[in-house]
Amino acid sequence: MTQTRVDLHYQLDGPVNAPVLVLSHSLGLSSVMWDPIMSRLSERFRILRYDHRAHGGSPAPPGPYAIADFSRDLLRLLDRLQLERVSFCGLSLGGFVGQWLGAHAPERVDRLVLSCTAPRMLQPEDFRARAEAVRVRGMAPIVEPAISRWFTPDFIARRPDAIAPLRAALLAENVEGYAATCEAIAAMDQRDGLARIKAPTLVLAGSVDVVTPPQQARAMAEQIQAAELVILEGAPHIACVEQPDAFADQVLRWALPTS
Repeated sequence: MTQTRVDLHYQLDGPVNAPVLVLSHSLGLSSVMWDPIMSRLSERFRILRYDHRAHGGSPAPPGPYAIADFSRDLLRLLDRLQLERVSFCGLSLGGFVGQWLGAHAPERVDRLVLSCTAPRMLQPEDFRARAEAVRVRGMAPIVEPAISRWFTPDFIARRPDAIAPLRAALLAENVEGYAATCEAIAAMDQRDGLARIKAPTLVLAGSVDVVTPPQQARAMAEQIQAAELVILEGAPHIACVEQPDAFADQVLRWALPTS
């Protein structure tokens, strides 16, 4: 595991005195992924968006990487911003980080949303193969296959404007950093840590997610002590983009303080 310190690129939005909600994005994308729900969430939260190492505007240190590295990067950012305790919403790779935080840094997490994610990928060898492929051929050949996994065919045809910034983010990824991230995902198995998560946790899944199918979300929710499972009907992997209102409704319902 690399010990390289990474100063993550981040952005803060919303009322200064509002409760803080961290948004953690998917593999191959950046904080731009959250744009479709920002107007809703930033009315009620102080939103901290950031780019994972080797993604968006953040540095790409030499590999190898592990999920713990991505998680510790965020802890250092929270320390830098003097944020002792936050609520957290992560999608896919962001959800891997959320699981690690819940299990290993529970004192830093108030409420947790784990969306379109899993503790272990169903076919981890696919990520090792993808790492090898991008090192040889670059990012361009994987872009359209990724788009087809992330969204439904109808949305791809109907909303090219929503997909364009995500396509551009993926195409601009650091090749070696992306490959090292894929290898970290391939090596990940967080199933044993789920029972250690104490934060109230919303497990949010898409009914047509082919990357982290809803049966994985159901199994994950059963292992977390204070978890609720919600499956968004018709939602694919990047559910916050294809179904922003339904996604934002669930995050607002779960993460807002009740007192």
